[in-house]
Amino acid sequence: MIDALEPEPEVAATVFGEHLDGVRAFTEALARHGEELGLIGPLELPRLWTRHIINSGLVAPLLRPGRVGDVGSGAGLPGLVLAISRPDVSFTLIEPMERRVAWLERQVAELGLSNVEVVRARAEETKLKGRLDQVTARAVSALRTLIPITAPLVRPGGELVLMKGAGVDGEITAAEKVIRKFRLYDVEVIVLGEGVATEVTRVFRATVGTSA
Repeated sequence: MIDALEPEPEVAATVFGEHLDGVRAFTEALARHGEELGLIGPLELPRLWTRHIINSGLVAPLLRPGRVGDVGSGAGLPGLVLAISRPDVSFTLIEPMERRVAWLERQVAELGLSNVEVVRARAEETKLKGRLDQVTARAVSALRTLIPITAPLVRPGGELVLMKGAGVDGEITAAEKVIRKFRLYDVEVIVLGEGVATEVTRVFRATVGTSA
């Protein structure tokens, strides 16, 4: 199946720089095993770099040194891509499904990532030692559902950095009550990759208030 893998786009070198080799190894592993393990669909290989890898990597500059949780890590998008890109950040990949956890752990070992911990749990049932500085998530659920399960993981003053689709503005409107409940502030939508990548990445970013 790797023959169907989208050729590596030139922009990959710009996005990943010195970490490109690690990202390339992960992408090839996902291309080889992703469909059989149920991590990606059969139509994703011809757009794996563009839609998934570059899309995830564009978020890396938004992360700060500290502890970052990735909720619903699945295939490792964006968690593993970000962990490769930001070795100065400690990542906790949170995933409930056993076979996906096994995949994540295997990739952490094969890629030699010392900045990653994999936790098998649903986000709302996750028990961590202390709260996280930031939390990411990609393609998990709408904001009104996602905020209540991610905000409690974040320390006061920490951030949600949630990857969303083109309908993010509508999701924000629908999530107004939970945004108020968790006292999120500095709420914004950041569009990454304009003029650089084939597809832009949209991020809902907000700071978590003291009562969350």
